Amino acid sequence: MELVFDGHNDVLLRLWRTMKAGGDPVAEFMNGTSEGHIDAPRARKGGLAGGFCAIYIPSGELILKEPDESGHYVTPLSDPLPLGPSLEVALEKAAIALRLERAGGWRLCRSTADVRAAMDEGVFAAVLHMEGCEALDADLDNLEVFYAAGLRSLGPVWSRHNIFGHGVPFAYPMDTDTGPGLTDAGFDLVRACNRLGIVIDLAHITEKGFWDVAKTTDQPLVASHSNVHALTPVARNLTDRQLDAIKESGGLVGLNYAVTMLRPDGRDNVETPLSDMVRHMDYLVERLGIDHVALGSDFDGASIPEEISDAAGNQNLVAALRDAGYADADLKKICRENWLRIMASAWHE
Repeated sequence: MELVFDGHNDVLLRLWRTMKAGGDPVAEFMNGTSEGHIDAPRARKGGLAGGFCAIYIPSGELILKEPDESGHYVTPLSDPLPLGPSLEVALEKAAIALRLERAGGWRLCRSTADVRAAMDEGVFAAVLHMEGCEALDADLDNLEVFYAAGLRSLGPVWSRHNIFGHGVPFAYPMDTDTGPGLTDAGFDLVRACNRLGIVIDLAHITEKGFWDVAKTTDQPLVASHSNVHALTPVARNLTDRQLDAIKESGGLVGLNYAVTMLRPDGRDNVETPLSDMVRHMDYLVERLGIDHVALGSDFDGASIPEEISDAAGNQNLVAALRDAGYADADLKKICRENWLRIMASAWHE
């Protein structure tokens, strides 16, 4: 079994919803559930050894617009969110992560040594990520607190605007150049991440924001859960020019399992063959090289191919890649080693 470190998941969102409904999120993760994609038993079965676990502030239930007669759709951006309520939700999710660690359900990792040790011991290696920074103030005082709690990765925006920058809509087909880039506060955020050692994730940012980060950061460029715009022209996928910049920086793209970002028609249909995932991976490897690609499932945050279904089916993708000609050394890089290299670089190790 090839152990996988995952570049992005939303398990904390699902566990937070369990808590809000009166359930026990720690027990749900540790004992297993039929809900969603990730829990400890299914992760062990599928070789999911760890990943970036997102603190994401929901904007209600996002419902993709139905395609028109031409197969096109544009889902409006969610409205910006206020700081106070966003901070409250973010702290609740961080508290779930900390309680899970105390209970032995996973280990919060702050270094690559932590990640490797957890994987060696068979403990889920969780790294706190913030997807969209609505819980952060412009002065970045909250960032210092979240960093102390274990935050080691963030995306300045989700698919909505905030005080740091602008996000892209869920739309097909659409160019990636959908709006402005970073604000002054956003440039400050990038510099603070460089100073502290926090991965900057470009998965939801506009193309202008991408280039703003590229000219400001001293880190390799990272898109944790994005695919190829030339194959699936949704607004969130990456252009060849962006891919080239990521390669030049020594960065990384994590293959997103979301079917809308894999299928040629951009539809939300789980009857999506693994061959579509291999097709995107082949393109990424040809454009970037084997050292700059990884996995970023979006488990618990998107519809994924039914041939994977949940974390327990993760090895089905590994098998499909192996059948497509990827050697064991390639799979080791794709599944975990490339992420560990990026983390070591961003974290000043």
